[in-house]
Amino acid sequence: MTPPSISIVGTGYVGLCTAVVFASKGYKVITSEQDHEKAASINEGIPPFFEPGLEDLLQRVLKENNLRCVLTSEEAILNTDVTFITVGTPNKPDGSIDLQYIERSAQEIGEALKKKETYHLLAVKSTVVPGTTENIVKATIEKYSGKRCGINFGLCVNPEFLREGNALHDTLHPDRIIIGEHDKKSGDFFEAIYNSFYRAEMPSIIRTTLPAAELIKYANNIFLATKISFINQVANICEKIPGADVTVIAKAIGLDKRIGPLFLNAGLGYGGSCLPKDVKAIINFSKSLGYNPIIFNAVEEVNKAQPIITIELCKTILKNLPGKQIAILGLAFKPNTDDMREAISIRIINNLLNEGAKIVAYDPAAMDNAREVFGNDIQYANSAIQCLKNADCCILTTEWEEFKKLTPEDFIQHMKNPTIIDGRRIYDPKQFSQKLKFKAIGLGTLT
Repeated sequence: MTPPSISIVGTGYVGLCTAVVFASKGYKVITSEQDHEKAASINEGIPPFFEPGLEDLLQRVLKENNLRCVLTSEEAILNTDVTFITVGTPNKPDGSIDLQYIERSAQEIGEALKKKETYHLLAVKSTVVPGTTENIVKATIEKYSGKRCGINFGLCVNPEFLREGNALHDTLHPDRIIIGEHDKKSGDFFEAIYNSFYRAEMPSIIRTTLPAAELIKYANNIFLATKISFINQVANICEKIPGADVTVIAKAIGLDKRIGPLFLNAGLGYGGSCLPKDVKAIINFSKSLGYNPIIFNAVEEVNKAQPIITIELCKTILKNLPGKQIAILGLAFKPNTDDMREAISIRIINNLLNEGAKIVAYDPAAMDNAREVFGNDIQYANSAIQCLKNADCCILTTEWEEFKKLTPEDFIQHMKNPTIIDGRRIYDPKQFSQKLKFKAIGLGTLT
């Protein structure tokens, strides 16, 4: 059987990574992007963001003629069998989900399907609150196409669980596949696609309703955010207890099969394009239902407060911050990405600037994005070593492998006042504290 051709509406992180992986498996894929420069860049093999392995794979599938980017959703849809909707769903100022891109995409899809006679399958990959696919996507497509869902076109919700920095691996080797189906035909068609894609490596598959699939994505992300905020609260307690170290506690409780070790790395809090957005959206959505999600509220409050700990540690060490030079190692919200969305570094740097400190920053991948955020308010170094030169204090905010190779001697040799605040717990406390001033998240006074 000839594999179905695939179109993807939205060439952001999820959309482009999904497109490239399907194309790498021999599927004919068309992505749509209204930005002429962005579309041209993709067609030239240059991704609009950094993701390990993406550029090489994109260039390969372009040479194999398995992927192209067009300027209209209509062209993409009329020339394919299956469409993934991967447009962004940011927050509004009040924290609620902004569905304008979903609505616009649904309208464009409806207008395209009006011109199409054959059955077409649609799958919503964008993160949307329960009810969105049924009440907005389906209703809008039916309105503008004049066709009926379940008869003329199929509709599913297929949430993604990609980790930035590991997106290609996660697409090829997912833990599970979630299919929320409008009707059995839609679910059968979509499951058949994944069976063909993964073959013998087919992961566990869960077929459910549209709203259940929508909520699964939120429940997944909120649980991860909760684990992060939980271990950060434990870390904050550890700092007040001589001899306590959150890394030891996390290792111990992580051995409990009911808990597990993942997402128990204490630090400065979570950031990025997913967890902060999704926590805010589900809190707002829950309240719209008349329910106050107490735990979710606490998760967000803990995360808001966590980065400020570094400011207090700086004040404790340096006494006065005005005029002091602070080196910031790491700007992206996590390693192996250039993503600065909701990055913890932004809150830390802005607070330090408000205190009168001077900032020199370095990140292996996010320097261009950082310049768009901070402009000329901070200085930018070309390397970790250059960032440390003449600094009064260094704050480690992103756990890049490059930074893990730094030794105490690197800090001693280049800093004016060799002092480290390890915000991601990548350094050995005993080794570093013997040679320079050392503070770390979740570390009580060494005994």
